[in-house]
Amino acid sequence: MNVLSAPISPLHSLLGRITGDAKHAPSAHSTLDVLWVLYDRVLRITPETVDEPDRDRFLLSKGHGPAAYYAVLAAKGFIPEKWLDDLGGWDSPLGHHPDRMLIPGVEAGTGSLGHGLGLAVGTALGLRAQGYDRTRTFVLVGDAELDEGSNHEAIAYAAAIRLPLTTIVIDNQSSTHGWPGGIPQRFPGWSADVVDGRDHDQIERALRNRTGRPHLVVATVESKRG
Repeated sequence: MNVLSAPISPLHSLLGRITGDAKHAPSAHSTLDVLWVLYDRVLRITPETVDEPDRDRFLLSKGHGPAAYYAVLAAKGFIPEKWLDDLGGWDSPLGHHPDRMLIPGVEAGTGSLGHGLGLAVGTALGLRAQGYDRTRTFVLVGDAELDEGSNHEAIAYAAAIRLPLTTIVIDNQSSTHGWPGGIPQRFPGWSADVVDGRDHDQIERALRNRTGRPHLVVATVESKRG
């Protein structure tokens, strides 16, 4: 098990530089490992290829509390580390929700819960229509966010057309209503992996899994709240 190994250690100091978003700290910490594995081991994108049409795409639908996302982008060279010291400043590019017009590497502005998965479906559909067969689309969705009805339309459509899309759900037991049978039951027609959200090797194997239909990765983490 590769849990919080050496490569992720610098992220904690980077994350610690971000202040002013304390109420969303659990959200940030619950996503840190998945985001690091995604950018460090899986995504075909670098600061030099952020505009290449055949790059992989990642959308952060769980737009609240993007501190972990910013820390990973800084660690991988997409943004300067000094930006982390001024989250939400009047002239800072780092807002309380990611802004694709201000932050290199951000594919979509998010924050309104329930929008990201639909945007990811449209992104994956457009890429397939253009013939980018190697290009993959990933979206990270919060478990409570699944209570938004628009997600179920996106889930059903992706399954019907066997869209090459990977959805990551951080399961920290914050969902308002819960769901009989667990989160995979919300994704009929999708393949699914359930992994330890702190085990980097498990996360990597699940994210690399290509099944010929949309794929769900549920990363379970313990959280006090959020």
